[in-house]
Formats: sequence, structure tokens, C-alpha cells
Amino acid sequence: MSLEGKKIFITGGSRGIGLAIALRAAKDGASIAIAAKTADPNPKLPGTIFSAAAEIEAAGGKALPIQCDIRDEEQIESAIRQAAQEFGGIDILINNASAINLTKTEATPAKRFDLMFDVNVRGTFLTSQAAIPYLRESAAAGRNPHILNLAPPLSMKAKWFKNHVAYTMAKYGMSMCVLGMAEEFKRDGIAANALWPRTAIDTAALAMIPGIDTATCRTPEILADAAYIILNRPSTEATGNFYVDDEVLASEGITDLDKYAVVPGTKDFLLDFFLD
Repeated sequence: MSLEGKKIFITGGSRGIGLAIALRAAKDGASIAIAAKTADPNPKLPGTIFSAAAEIEAAGGKALPIQCDIRDEEQIESAIRQAAQEFGGIDILINNASAINLTKTEATPAKRFDLMFDVNVRGTFLTSQAAIPYLRESAAAGRNPHILNLAPPLSMKAKWFKNHVAYTMAKYGMSMCVLGMAEEFKRDGIAANALWPRTAIDTAALAMIPGIDTATCRTPEILADAAYIILNRPSTEATGNFYVDDEVLASEGITDLDKYAVVPGTKDFLLDFFLD
């Protein structure tokens, strides 16, 4: 398996899961565009597009930092175009950017609702839309194009909605993009899949949620390694799947996951949402 020479576009990749996926690809010498909003350091959320680019270059990849608010369709189109011009195309799109607000209906202000839908649903849809022509060219050149959304398997169980209806709807919007686009672009040879963690993942964003003990989490590297496996699978065959990180790793014979524990030896992890 290798992502050497691949041209990758990642949304929200200045830290956390997106950056971990980028660094795994960078080890193979991939070219990676980091499209995120953070250009200036934030004391609450470490990492900028420029610090991420420096890490990617240090890991062996080629980096293109692009300041982009994926709520703005013109910025999305410009960022995709800039990456394609810089790299000579796009082979892989990672829709990682996401907004979270775990509030019940009466406690969810309109601006929070709009933020989640603008980033998670609209941003994912429009970034995919803008990338499709380049992914189609990648398919025609036999370069194995993939769209990978960090999104959960779809479920109609009320328990996943009752405590945060707005967030669940927004996150499932990303999942529905996978469901529809996988079928829509199957004929073009473009894969569309989702990836979701079994456990909570230790990120700066998670640490901002009150009451979360990150000692019971896994690190973003488990998702990076799972994504790496998925992105190496044939796009004409592996599409329309809602993958879970530990299941992907197990499919390749990787069952000892202790290295991904924030606290080695942990057995009782905080489970993520949306998985029964």
C-alpha cells in the first residue's frame, strides 16, 4: 500500500483527525492541500494551516496551506482550483471539517444550528461538488480517486437524536452525501465512503466539551491508519461503505490497538455516538 504521488485535499486539517490523516499520507510523499479557517494561532485550539503544512513537509509530503471557510462557496471553489493547479489535479478528497454542538432542541440557538448545517452538510456537499471534475479526471487516468467523509453510519434509532437533534441531523447529512454520491459516481469510478471511530478521539475540539475524560479516548492516529487502508482500496470496488476504524484495521489483521490508547493499557473506552 502506498499514497506516493497522490494529490489530496483535506478540509479542516489544521489539527486533530484531519492533520493525522495528512501526516500518514505525507510519509509516502503525497501532496496535500490543507483547507481550513485557522491561519492565526488560537490559544484554545492549537494548530494553523501553516503549522500543519510545516508538519506535513517534515513528514516527507508536499503541503499547500489554504485559508478557506467552507461555509463560503466561492472560497471552496477557489481552494479546490488552487490545489488542482498547484498539484496538477486532485485524487483524494477528505471531508473532515465539522462543527459540533451537543444541545437539546430548546437549547440550540439558530446560529449554532446554521453553523452545523453550513459546515457539515453544505460544506461537505459543495466541496465534493467542486472536486468531482478533478476526481473524474483522476479516474480516467487510473489514479484511484476517493471521497472520504468523517461521518457515522446512518441509523433511524431515536436514541441517537433525542439529546442533540440538530447535531445528529447535520452529521447524518455528511453520511447521506456518501450514500448518494457513491451510487451517483460509481459509473465514473469515483469511490465515496464514510469513516467513523468506535471510541471517542482525543482532539482539541473534544477537550472543549465539559465532562469528557480524554484518558478514556484513543488518539487520532487510529483514524489515520484506517483511512490509509481505505484510500488504498480500489475505488471501483470499495465504495458506499460506512467504515468503523477498528473494523478496517481488523480486516488487515491489526487487532492489537493498545498503541492508539491515550493511556496505554486502557480497556474501558468512552464510546463514540451513533454505533450500537
